[in-house]
Amino acid sequence: MLSDRIEAKWIDAFAHTFYMCEVKRGETIAILSETQSRTLNVQLAELALARYGAKLFTIVLPTPAQTAPVPVRSTGASGAVAGSEPVIKALAACDMVVDLTVEGMLHAPELPSILKDGARLLFVSNEHPDVLERLVPEAAMKERIERGLAMLKAAQEMHVTSDAGTDLRIRVAGAWAGGMKGWVTGKRAVDHWPGGLIACFPQAGAVNGRIVLDAGDMNLTFKRYLDTPVMLTVADDFVTKVEGNGTDAALMRSYFEAWGDRNAYAVSHVGWGMNARARWDAITMYDKRDINGTEQRVFAGNFLYSTGANERAKRFTLGHFDLPLRNCTIRLDNKTVVDNGKLTPELAA
Repeated sequence: MLSDRIEAKWIDAFAHTFYMCEVKRGETIAILSETQSRTLNVQLAELALARYGAKLFTIVLPTPAQTAPVPVRSTGASGAVAGSEPVIKALAACDMVVDLTVEGMLHAPELPSILKDGARLLFVSNEHPDVLERLVPEAAMKERIERGLAMLKAAQEMHVTSDAGTDLRIRVAGAWAGGMKGWVTGKRAVDHWPGGLIACFPQAGAVNGRIVLDAGDMNLTFKRYLDTPVMLTVADDFVTKVEGNGTDAALMRSYFEAWGDRNAYAVSHVGWGMNARARWDAITMYDKRDINGTEQRVFAGNFLYSTGANERAKRFTLGHFDLPLRNCTIRLDNKTVVDNGKLTPELAA
């Protein structure tokens, strides 16, 4: 168990990240958190921002009551703001919002209103600062993310295969695509720390094929490595069959079924990891309460398949799986960007 106390090195890590975000003296910056946020990270953000002479204030909201039939994890859509107009107006009036809510505001319905007047938002993932310290942003990530994002936006189709049996085709033409580098600059921009992800939200009816989660792959909603393979059949965006004989498949079937919502079975976003310093094996070193799993979403060369809400396809649900797969090959049209779990040289660090 890591100790939850303020360390100078963790203030330095937050200060470096805010330096990358071009925080300036006199900027108005809000720290948004909730009663179940990681208090240590809120304190570190406040102390680091104080170094820059920003006009800082904090908003702490009650963590909403649970309404789902099962625990909700890692949706990227915090319900803490709950449509509150005073809160939205206060955040929208800022130059920058440091988002320390538990689930994050990246996919929250209030986000467009918060950004509309030019505010930028950085979601600090709900990790212990020991994780954040290892994955402070690096300037070189920007060019690599931009290069990979341009390749994704220019493509018509993503084709994902693996020796384990994955064979998935995704129509990416017309999809909303974005890249997360780990810091945020410019107006109406969003990003998350740790960063290093390229992803898109496909339009409706764009995803078909088979996904094989092999032993050692991860179900990040459960913060669990798989011991036995799980096979997912996907037809017109929706998982129609979950096959496998072990506990891993049984857990997935149970969680899917608990929602009683067809949209929980649908594709949310797909993409690949770009962060060479992120470790797929790091979960073994932490208690579950100490991590949110963003490191495992961004480790270099993973194929990330996520189920749940997809605004671009007009599907909304709190049911969500983030499933990073190792050892996949990802092709955009006829161009390989990940080869058997390794980034191709033009995208690698």
